Amino acid sequence: MTSPADGRPDAERRMLGGAPGEPALGRGPAPGDYSRHDYHHPAAGWGASRSVAHVLRRAGEPVEGLRALLVMNHEDGGFDCPGCAWPDDPSGLRLDICENGIKHATWELAPAKADRDFFAAHTVAELSQWSDHDLEAVGRLAEPMAYDPGSDTYRPISWEDAFALVGETLRGLDSPHRAAFYTSGRLGNEATFLYQLWVREYGTNNMPDCSNMCHEASGRALTAAIGTGKGTVDLNDWEQADAIWLMGDNAATNAPRMLTWLAEADRRGAQLIHVNPLIEAASRRTIVPHEFIDMATFRTTRTGTMNVQVRIGGDLALMRGVAKAVLERAEQTPEVLDRDFIARYTHGFEEYRAAVAATPWADLVSGSGVEEQAIRRLADSYLASERVIIAWCLGLTQHEHGVDTIREIVNVLMLRGNLGREGAGPCPVRGHSNVQGNRTCGVNNRPDAAFLDRLAEVCGIDPPREPGLGTVGTIEAMRRGEVKVFVALGGNFALATPDQAYTFEALRACELTVQVSTKLNRSHLVHGRRALILPCLARTDEDHQAGGVQGVTVEDSMSMVHISYGMKPPASPHLRSECAIIAGMAEATLPGSRTPWQDYVDDYDRVRDTMARVLDGFEDFNARARHPHGFRIRQLARERVFLTASGRAEFACPPLPDDTDPGEGRLLLTTVRSHDQFNTTIYSNDDRYRGVKGLRTIVFMNEGDMRERGLGEFDLVDITSISRDGSRRTVHGYRAVRYEIPPGCAAGYMPELNVLCGIADVSTQSAQPVTKHLVVEVTPARETGAPG
Repeated sequence: MTSPADGRPDAERRMLGGAPGEPALGRGPAPGDYSRHDYHHPAAGWGASRSVAHVLRRAGEPVEGLRALLVMNHEDGGFDCPGCAWPDDPSGLRLDICENGIKHATWELAPAKADRDFFAAHTVAELSQWSDHDLEAVGRLAEPMAYDPGSDTYRPISWEDAFALVGETLRGLDSPHRAAFYTSGRLGNEATFLYQLWVREYGTNNMPDCSNMCHEASGRALTAAIGTGKGTVDLNDWEQADAIWLMGDNAATNAPRMLTWLAEADRRGAQLIHVNPLIEAASRRTIVPHEFIDMATFRTTRTGTMNVQVRIGGDLALMRGVAKAVLERAEQTPEVLDRDFIARYTHGFEEYRAAVAATPWADLVSGSGVEEQAIRRLADSYLASERVIIAWCLGLTQHEHGVDTIREIVNVLMLRGNLGREGAGPCPVRGHSNVQGNRTCGVNNRPDAAFLDRLAEVCGIDPPREPGLGTVGTIEAMRRGEVKVFVALGGNFALATPDQAYTFEALRACELTVQVSTKLNRSHLVHGRRALILPCLARTDEDHQAGGVQGVTVEDSMSMVHISYGMKPPASPHLRSECAIIAGMAEATLPGSRTPWQDYVDDYDRVRDTMARVLDGFEDFNARARHPHGFRIRQLARERVFLTASGRAEFACPPLPDDTDPGEGRLLLTTVRSHDQFNTTIYSNDDRYRGVKGLRTIVFMNEGDMRERGLGEFDLVDITSISRDGSRRTVHGYRAVRYEIPPGCAAGYMPELNVLCGIADVSTQSAQPVTKHLVVEVTPARETGAPG
């Protein structure tokens, strides 16, 4: 049955929250019974162990899943966790794993059941009604497929024909800029380098990537402040810090192995500060699963010594308040400032001090949502700590003022010389295993001239110099018909992006869409007039080439590069490596290319030899990558060498945001991940640490805000966002859930609520979608046919 409103089947509309008066289904498994309870247990511990046992029981390959525990993140021929980018333990810990890493690895170990028989039995229209969980649960993709519009199904295609289709289509465009080439953080460094080499030899810098949606603000802020887009700390610093601040991040879900380091820091007496609108389980206590005595005795360790509940978007005002308290103290006690560091290594301090002095405390309190006394307590903790790390994640970056906020973090660090020395510094926490390596190895729509010069010299190509399109720019260009071919290496572009109705239209307007993937996902069903699904090896698969078994390298979020080898035979004999797929498309696109594509595929050492000549810090790449723990890329800012225009670390004086109170009874909504998902991959409808079972279509609200709206626990609500351009988007049939969150703030899960972020809701500072800062109205659900 279809809805007369827009022709979409009812199941699909309800999944999207598009059916007034009906409970939304969400993108997880079909919802059943649901419940909510306050969660007071320690993070990780026996809850994580039970979850891992359940994951292994239900895994399609339980024996391989158990073996994965024993080799994941090992330096002696193991494979790197395909999940988050938290660094491996350099001490050689044998069980350097976490619950979510095991989920991700076993999800990847599934048998290849998405084959020609499966696709013949299911049209795209039918599959579009399936939940995203059920799509991925089919199993691994088995062979190359091409969309057939006559039958509305995908049908098998040979690799050679698939490459030929890509090459012919790209060569037929009137400009290389009519194509865009996307990457997720999954692919390894070697494939990243070959991908950007192909794209630039073809003639465009249209290389949108997932960084455009997650840590773009971090890169731009750090580059402006200290001359590098990366953090300066490593795990040794985490062992030496007197205080660790974690801002806009939920460690227990986003980087669970961080809990080990927080627990260790607590044992030596470090201050552990969590700044977040939501008080999360990771900010309280943990039992580290590989600490067997603690597990046996149920002995917990603190992972937080202070929680600061900032209002959504209030982090800059909070940090400005810390700076104000520090500078006020310095008037009586000058030595609280590291005046030698400020004088020798920084620029703009006096202007910054004047800007802070001119900011009234009342503005800092109203902007942050934190009382002056609490801000001063936070500043006291900062002053009491000799060495401080400030780490952050997307809770700070996906805002209009994300760049300014991170500049303010660096300002505060510089006041006491917490930059370029042991146990201190800025630390962005990356979310995907090689998203930082993708940027390092050349995927960047705004490449710098020095990199392009070296690429031209070493590889003998003439790369384009003008900036290319980022993620949002690509969506808009596809929607206008200016970009006609879209190629994606990994990820789930259709779900990860904002304004999904707009994005879906943009993808469907393309002449050709190409998805290089491991599993079936929504992006295969939202496609151009012609479409290819090209199945690739996963991180856990052995990669056999003419030169033998190959390893790929990845870079973690602290600039360590190490090699990873798959642990099992490929899920299907028809799979190819990312490097082989890129080379095949490149050869078909560039028939006169002098690049030795096949030589690179035969032996990845040859790729690494070329990379060593192009990339700073990759000298003697092959030997250093095979060191038991890899190598760390040199960080000049760590050595207090700042590649800024002034040659010094730069203080910034951003104005306070004026958008933390939307007024008119509206709320600010932030999107979050549940504990049982990784990015757009959803394992279940549960969120253990927030006490939710069986339901994803919820909005966490302050109890007072619920009361003002006459809402009780689990009442059905409609959520309407108000975009910058005045347009409105509504999801129907969500359920209100009370949570410890500041008044005026709310939270709900991505990717479901990405639909509320309009294409115009993009930061002017970073070009990131502002999915952590959406202005919404939450109202009791209206009945079907009721006036809107």
